[in-house]
Amino acid sequence: MTDARTKGAGPKAGLEGGTEPEAGAALKYSFFPGCSLHSTAREYHETAVKSMAALGVELEELEDWNCCGATALSSADTLLSYALPARNLAMVAEVGRPLAVACNSCFVTLNRANAVMASDTPWRKKVQEALAAIGRRLTRPVEIRHTLHILRHEVGLDRLREKVTRRLEGLKVAPYYGCQIARPRHQWGDPELPVEMDEVLAATGAEVVRYDRKTKCCGGALMTTKEDIVLSINEELLREAKARGADIIAVCCPMCQMNLDAYQGKINSRFGTDYSIPIVYYTQLVGFALGLDEAEMGFSRGFVPATKYLRKYA
Repeated sequence: MTDARTKGAGPKAGLEGGTEPEAGAALKYSFFPGCSLHSTAREYHETAVKSMAALGVELEELEDWNCCGATALSSADTLLSYALPARNLAMVAEVGRPLAVACNSCFVTLNRANAVMASDTPWRKKVQEALAAIGRRLTRPVEIRHTLHILRHEVGLDRLREKVTRRLEGLKVAPYYGCQIARPRHQWGDPELPVEMDEVLAATGAEVVRYDRKTKCCGGALMTTKEDIVLSINEELLREAKARGADIIAVCCPMCQMNLDAYQGKINSRFGTDYSIPIVYYTQLVGFALGLDEAEMGFSRGFVPATKYLRKYA
């Protein structure tokens, strides 16, 4: 599925001379929130929808969406790991709009199913048979965009700068992408050192600090089975952010946010550290910079609240 708005312009377009859309151009996407954005990452859901709306982008939630199965399901049931996200993609195809996704794990899982539907593997036929059994049909891939990509390349930095009413000057932010969003398959600018979030945050006036671990894994769900290892990984992530002088770490993945935020107390106890770094979603900072209500941005919901750093800008 390709529409005239994005035809011929991949994720790198904004970095390689691509033109940004005209100011005021309307953008509309089907939106797949996923399970985390309806529960532990509620502030990500709310701020993604509201900040995008403030920039002229409508995210219309996909009706009757189902869990994508996340990345772990592939180790338990391969067909189900393709069929679950494929059902969502089939419904997107019926609506006829590109799909916007905010969760990194959902983004990877949906793209994985999309790749199967573009292939000639036996799995494609099996997925089609599974969909037919529930009255759905998917014959080709659909267009999938991460909300960060939409903000950087579809909305564009110029429009974002124009809409900012609270410049976050003096706020030092470390951009942490996590290990999934920038994988080479998804054609981001650089799989090791992507800059899309850096550029978006800089457009709000924030000072983006150098953060070399921006695509290193947080350990994901292994926190429940290999806690010692994952605590050590996250201690390294927090250590570099502190060494760089970051006030806040900005993320685009619910699992990364959970591991870095909820376990700082345990990390401090284990390693004798004193980390107290708020972990927020980039959409919270964007929405706040756009003038949206501070309370609606959810800065107080984290285990380490970010309100003390944002209050002076309100």
